[in-house]
Amino acid sequence: MENLFLAWREFKRGKGKKFDVQQFGFNLEDNLFQLHYELKTKSYQPLPYQSFYVSDPKLRHIHKAAIRDRVVHQAIYRRLYPLFDRQFIFDSYSCRLVKGTHKAVKRLEDFCRCASRNYTRPAYGLKCDIKKFFDNIDHDILRVLLRTRVADVEALWLVDKVIASFTAKPGKGLPLGNVTSQLFANIYLNELDQFIKHGLKIKHYLRYTDDFIIVSQDKNYLADLIEPLEEFLNNKLAIQLHPQKIIIRKLGQGLDWLGYVILPHYRVLRTKTKRRIFKKTKQKQRLLAAGEINETSFNQTLQSYYGILKHCRGHKIRKEVENIVETN
Repeated sequence: MENLFLAWREFKRGKGKKFDVQQFGFNLEDNLFQLHYELKTKSYQPLPYQSFYVSDPKLRHIHKAAIRDRVVHQAIYRRLYPLFDRQFIFDSYSCRLVKGTHKAVKRLEDFCRCASRNYTRPAYGLKCDIKKFFDNIDHDILRVLLRTRVADVEALWLVDKVIASFTAKPGKGLPLGNVTSQLFANIYLNELDQFIKHGLKIKHYLRYTDDFIIVSQDKNYLADLIEPLEEFLNNKLAIQLHPQKIIIRKLGQGLDWLGYVILPHYRVLRTKTKRRIFKKTKQKQRLLAAGEINETSFNQTLQSYYGILKHCRGHKIRKEVENIVETN
């Protein structure tokens, strides 16, 4: 029972601004005891997901679990994360403590400098993406991977319930929106990480969710890696590389990754991201003028953009944003 209360506390910390007590019930303690009873008696059944779309910037189909189920997800995450995270490779950066996009980009810059001998020799980056990754995660394969580290029968029963609560197609798929989905995705693709690092013995490799990059001095070597990568993903994980997103680029041309373009000795903001910042700033300006948002909300948006720009050569972009604000 203590784990549910701890999970509830952490859930509120992360989602407090969106929390509505009416969705969970006015008597919080009674609801947690009822949830505990259902778990103990194995009568627990996840409720249907709420489905909606968001643009971030590309359109994504989100499935939001009921609050009671998100408390369960948080409890599962609390137990499984430390168990599995210790076996993940260093250069897996998505949804992990003390990792994230900015550290991933910094690490890629280190790899580029190392492979090119500080840009004194030609070097290349192979960038790949997995086709509809979350929709194609195989439930049976995921269950097998979880059982390599989890032996507790009761825990596995609950995890299986959560996995089976959503399907994009028969026996496949995880919902975008669950904290457990983020962890399960890393568990799933840890198999790819281990294959690349220990099977193929590749040094300069890093991954963020289903996007990964390999850096090498040899362009032909990178091209020759595509086939074994495709075979491993198809045969071991039942997923595929996105054929239109397999790219080999010379480092001097810049590597576009996680919102930034990494160039020799500096990085810039991706053009699409820059345009989106300008567009969103103008939209927020109109909403502010119409009284649909307040000054605090508008300033929070601006500060988030300025935060992104601190991690690249973004002075000119910031000036353009400030001009938009001043002239509207």
